Amino acid sequence: MKHAGPTTLASLSELLARLRCVEGLVEKKPGTFYFRSKAYLHFHEDPAGVFADVRLNGEDFERFAVNTRHEQESLLKLVSRSRRT
Repeated sequence: MKHAGPTTLASLSELLARLRCVEGLVEKKPGTFYFRSKAYLHFHEDPAGVFADVRLNGEDFERFAVNTRHEQESLLKLVSRSRRT
């Protein structure tokens, strides 16, 4: 599974804009977010769709599909909750 390219990231522009508003997240390069000095969230694409890898617990990446608006909203809620703890 390869990292998401520019076309895929462009299709996620609304999601990316909302992630940029999450306190504490810093986008070091397009679609790659850090929390403090540690990689926190990035995107992958493959024939099965687009996925976000997120370190919700601060240690291990978990993979979430972000192909639909519902999946993207769910991801945003998880990210927002994880940054409040």
